[in-house]
Amino acid sequence: MNGALSVTEHADLRELNTLAIAARARYLIRISGVDDLTAALAWAEARELDTLILGGGSNLVFAGDFDGAVLHIQIRGRHWEKVNGDDAVLVLGAGENWHEAVLYAARSGYRGIENLALIPGTAGAAPVQNIGAYGVELADTLVSVTALDRVTRGVVTLAAGDCQFGYRDSLFKRQPGRYTILELRLKLSRSLPLKLDYRDLQDYLGDTDVNALTPLEVAEAVMAVRHRKLPDPAVLPNAGSFFKNPVINQVAFERLQERFPDVVFYPVEQGVKLAAAWLIDQAGWKGFRNTRVGVHNRQALVLINHSGGSGAEVLALADEVRRSVQETFGVELEMEPGVVGAR
Repeated sequence: MNGALSVTEHADLRELNTLAIAARARYLIRISGVDDLTAALAWAEARELDTLILGGGSNLVFAGDFDGAVLHIQIRGRHWEKVNGDDAVLVLGAGENWHEAVLYAARSGYRGIENLALIPGTAGAAPVQNIGAYGVELADTLVSVTALDRVTRGVVTLAAGDCQFGYRDSLFKRQPGRYTILELRLKLSRSLPLKLDYRDLQDYLGDTDVNALTPLEVAEAVMAVRHRKLPDPAVLPNAGSFFKNPVINQVAFERLQERFPDVVFYPVEQGVKLAAAWLIDQAGWKGFRNTRVGVHNRQALVLINHSGGSGAEVLALADEVRRSVQETFGVELEMEPGVVGAR
């Protein structure tokens, strides 16, 4: 302990990242509210320490130890506000478990985020990546984000339109370190149409009467589909989808399709989005394993740490996969997770 702050020296971070990479922080400080956060930032600044904001550790790779202060966000709380007819706003503390929040909303009969079930991590991390799955993105329901602006040292509320959301992108990702998210608000509804046009969901639901489905049943369907394809990080350490689906222009796509007629793609406003999993699979990486890390045998987007590999080993494999896809298809893959420490 250090005063009112909970400070741990030489903290083991293995249990705080879903890749289960062995790494240590010089200091680990648990943050349960904005007062903790401001005090921790002042404490670190007085000691000229770098800081790292950590939520569920589901979207980062530790390339080495962190010689600074890791601020572990544990800001809890969830409640409803602005309940008006079928509509309501769900308020979530940044440290709330995202999946549990999805189930909480679905059990309450509210629709809008049920397709985002089983995505690992905390609520506070969700806007950073603009998480998405099965035809839904966080930006579809987000009303606002409350955050500490580390430039002005004030608490600000950013409307969804101010967050500059894109595909797995946001203001928070473009300006890393400036904003520390404290709370988010999501507009949900009991009458919002369910989004069930994603092929995997349609295949799973089969002849089910979709008009009779509840949001909880949709969340359970999403969970079942994800369990079929994706490993549980608690059983097989991973960081979820390791690469973004690349977007290329129409001309480049037509050239690619001439060479690879079976390429999996989705038209988007910016051009054509390619299925990164298909590219990685076709390049021969699906199911690859070396002695400590590998590529999942059911979902080529997922890199796994099956035998205690290091962050350097995970990143080396990622580089090999990227280089192979570039050489085979002329397409550049971009990593989703952030990297902490020197490569």
